[in-house]
Amino acid sequence: MSRRVWILILLILVAEVGSATTAAEVGVCAGTVAERVLDADPSTYRALLDTLGPGDLLRLAAGTYGEGLPLAGVSGEPGRCIVIEGPASGAAAVFTGRDCCNTVSLENVSYLVIRRLELDGQGRLGDGVKAEGTADWVHHLTLEDLTIHGHGADQQIVGINSKCPAWNWVVRRNVVEGAGTGMYLGNSDGEDSFVAGLIEHNLITGTVGYNLQIKHQNARETGLGQPAQGTTIIRHNVFSKASGGSTGNDARPNLLVGHWPLTGTGADDDFLIYGNFFYQNPNEALFQGEGNVVFYDNLLVNDFGTAVNVQPHNDLPRRVRLFQNTVVAGATGLRVTGGDPGFTQEVTGNAAFAQTPLSGGTQTDNVTDAHAAAGGYLANPDGVLTGAVDRLDLYPLPGALSGAAIDLSGLEVWEDWDLDFNSAPRPGTLRGGYGGEGANPGWQLALERKPEVDPVIFADGFESGDLSAWAP
Repeated sequence: MSRRVWILILLILVAEVGSATTAAEVGVCAGTVAERVLDADPSTYRALLDTLGPGDLLRLAAGTYGEGLPLAGVSGEPGRCIVIEGPASGAAAVFTGRDCCNTVSLENVSYLVIRRLELDGQGRLGDGVKAEGTADWVHHLTLEDLTIHGHGADQQIVGINSKCPAWNWVVRRNVVEGAGTGMYLGNSDGEDSFVAGLIEHNLITGTVGYNLQIKHQNARETGLGQPAQGTTIIRHNVFSKASGGSTGNDARPNLLVGHWPLTGTGADDDFLIYGNFFYQNPNEALFQGEGNVVFYDNLLVNDFGTAVNVQPHNDLPRRVRLFQNTVVAGATGLRVTGGDPGFTQEVTGNAAFAQTPLSGGTQTDNVTDAHAAAGGYLANPDGVLTGAVDRLDLYPLPGALSGAAIDLSGLEVWEDWDLDFNSAPRPGTLRGGYGGEGANPGWQLALERKPEVDPVIFADGFESGDLSAWAP
């Protein structure tokens, strides 16, 4: 069979695996080609901000920028976005924090990309990036490859924050270290909702409060332009609260998501939360959610307490699907309680090792055992995240998590449902977040950004057409 025919077959097979939502689809800025390039440094950039228009690229030189990045009424167009970027390599464009103001302040901006900046809060009182509460909206915003640190003076200081109606945000490949709260999207009263976001490949560590919270939503602001369908995807992130977190009543989960609108537009939307690595929280659960939550192919380690709490918060859990996650926890693994009886909460195909591995929901096709027994199923569940030896490894031991085909009927409607934590196709017979067993061919767990994985290809470069040569 010719090489061309095998390439065609491969493309068809890859398409059948499932197409992932892309930043281009959400932020609609990936195809932008600069029509005008403006170069600036710390002494000249402020004068250029109000002149930016569709298709402009503002290139910021390395240096220290002490007057913030205030953007108001600055908007591009679909496919003609405005891009503001720092250097691709070498010394960074560093924006320093101030008590008076948020470092990157956004008000009525859209079709905008901000990338490759370092935001050093210096322990001051401003947020790193904030869609201001005085704004009418901020939409079609891409924040990528930002390094945010020094924003931990108080639990209320936030790395990335929205306090106005926001939609079609792409937040990707950012590093947030030691903030009061890593990302806080939406308002505490359920107003100013965050809709149709893509949050992927970020590293959020050492926060005082949440690594990430997306607030509950009272209503969809379709009159302002928020989309009627507002599913938000949270995937391939690393969330860690191994140190630095609040205790007592101020303790917060690594990730918390609230409910969608209870009636009307948006009531049927979902949070798709998959492929993430959750690591340690001495004072709270790793994840808490309510409303419509689809949570799959995640790896969770919390030797101090609980991994997953799906429970009432501002309303009740509704449609809940927890499937094919690997959990190692000192207290409870996966817990579902207080669900709305008009909806189903299903717990399927997980591998959970905890004092109480599973609690609540309709449980099928799971493997469970005690926390201390995890080593009989996983390569090295007691390992560490640094160094060359004794590394944490949650990949299944041969035969330990395999069994009869898992009943995954109805789950195929969700993105990448049949891919595992490594973004590799799953056979459907393995419990937990991985779809293989033996030696892990994928990423070694670490407190770093989870790498992006290219689509599956033939390991031999298509030459043989040998299906055994498939490799990530």
